[in-house]
Amino acid sequence: MKRIELTNITKRYPGAIANSAVGISVDAGEIHALLGENGAGKSTLMKIIYGVVKPDEGEMYWEGERVQVRGASHARELGIGMVFQHFSLFETLTVTENIALSLPKSDVVSMESLKQRIEEVSTRYGMKLDPNRYVHTLSIGEQQRVEIVRCLLQDVKLLILDEPTSVLTPQEVDTLFKTLRKLASEGCSILFISHKLDEVRALCDNATILRGGKVSGDCVPRETTTDEIARLMVGNDTPLSEEYKKALGQEVFLRIKALSFQSDDPFSTTLKDISLQVKSGEIMGVAGVAGNGQEELLNLISGEEVCDASAVTFAGEAVGNLGPRQRRELGLGFVPEERLGRGAVPDMSLANNALLTAYHGDLVDSGWINSHKVKSFAAQIIEQFKVKAAGIDAQAKSLSGGNLQKYIIGREIIQAPKLLVCSHPTWGVDIGAAILIRHALIALRDQGAAILVVSEDIDELYSISDRICAICDGELSPVDEMKNVSINQLGKWMAGDFSPLTNQAVGV
Repeated sequence: MKRIELTNITKRYPGAIANSAVGISVDAGEIHALLGENGAGKSTLMKIIYGVVKPDEGEMYWEGERVQVRGASHARELGIGMVFQHFSLFETLTVTENIALSLPKSDVVSMESLKQRIEEVSTRYGMKLDPNRYVHTLSIGEQQRVEIVRCLLQDVKLLILDEPTSVLTPQEVDTLFKTLRKLASEGCSILFISHKLDEVRALCDNATILRGGKVSGDCVPRETTTDEIARLMVGNDTPLSEEYKKALGQEVFLRIKALSFQSDDPFSTTLKDISLQVKSGEIMGVAGVAGNGQEELLNLISGEEVCDASAVTFAGEAVGNLGPRQRRELGLGFVPEERLGRGAVPDMSLANNALLTAYHGDLVDSGWINSHKVKSFAAQIIEQFKVKAAGIDAQAKSLSGGNLQKYIIGREIIQAPKLLVCSHPTWGVDIGAAILIRHALIALRDQGAAILVVSEDIDELYSISDRICAICDGELSPVDEMKNVSINQLGKWMAGDFSPLTNQAVGV
């Protein structure tokens, strides 16, 4: 039985066609992948199914009956659940309160019973959550767990997952896949959006590929190679892989010395005697499971949190007690993990978002904004980093996640920072965008910048890092050259086992 079928779906926006005569069908119990570059129209199509966006043309059939989904609540009544790439959570409410808002009143007998259900479901699926935590205290990975658990608590017939594994550990991915296969065996249909093609080939029964808003092909992932799928996504002009030479750093630019820190936030992770050096001309990778102190460490480097002046230095200058503006003036560039709200202001234009971190350059003169230079700078980012957008006046929230990420990273890199700190630089971006971003990071490194990359994507860290370490429960592992650290060793570090291999050089 066909669970859902879309025919001739078309959606136009000013200056762009998001979907053009798209057709897709998913059977009951089928795990179906929807693939494509950032901006190919995947998220728009999913929002149409979920009732958030109305198509200009086309029809949707639900279990054989033609329907017009009137909104998200109607979609949930039909049995459609969705986890968005950009989360729809209220930061000032608890996990339980957020989940309660999405459930029918009849399903919430009491908040205490709901808390118990959340604990049971989240533990069962390997995504343990504290129901009493406020969302603003959660890491990005933990916030995504809330979204997934919220859907699992509903009696869904179709579960739509938009990049669900991008902030999960390999172990959590395995657990999620077991859960999805079980749901499918019970008759639940799953639409799975991902840029991780190996995962798609391991999990999905069928796949539909979009390019430029149109269907460019269909395939059975298990019977198709990764390269063949990628070519349907990006065409023949984009290189699918690149090998990067490892580099030896020069002088130390960022030095963190014996840094211990406890935030006023009771849910934060306490940092314990952190020492780390990042040299000019190298990329230092920091691995770790979400919520182990990455956010606290990045806040102390960016200046959003302050500490003893001498605990953090840039090129020998004590900066621990300086704020973000002063640190930027000393050469800091920063790419946070949260794109909308922290990396960019959703309702502001791309031009104005460019000005947010580049104000200390020649875009401002004696307090006056040079509008021409701001627009030129924004246009340069769009062109150089191949950002798909309606123009420099487009709002940040109108971009797909991957295109917004390219814009934010481009904004920082073009300023030629002496130290670039990136959190999850290629989270949720397609293979072409990921290669572009990594190439830009390598090029900046080769120009002499010191780069610190915090990521849960182990493959990415092995690809671009020159040296690597891991953080666990607020403590930092030994640091070593990439060539000396096996996957097994890194996994031990991520789990808190910091014992080095025999005869393995260790240094910071």
